[in-house]
Amino acid sequence: MQYAMLIFGDDREWTTLSPADEQEVMTQISEWFERWQPTGKVVSGGAELEPRDTARTVRAGADGQPVVTDGPYLELKEVIGGIVRLECDDIDEATRIAATWPLSPGMSAVEVRPVTGS
Repeated sequence: MQYAMLIFGDDREWTTLSPADEQEVMTQISEWFERWQPTGKVVSGGAELEPRDTARTVRAGADGQPVVTDGPYLELKEVIGGIVRLECDDIDEATRIAATWPLSPGMSAVEVRPVTGS
């Protein structure tokens, strides 16, 4: 079954890292992929998302028509900053793999959800 691993954090924290610290985190992420991709557990790699100020949100307006606003909901502290699709036997295995993700400033939590129809 496939699972989505959603990487949450405050992307504003990421911008406070020194270039050396940012490189260290990127090295840890590369090592994570090098560990799990050969096992077949990572389905299609991952995707890092651009910062929240580049986002657009579409919601239904009062009249039912779409309303587009810049960015995610303003009161959010943590936003989804990246996604990885996993192929695992069950959610427990997916959670064990997600628990090895290198958390750092700007990446404070990982959520695992089953992908519908996988």
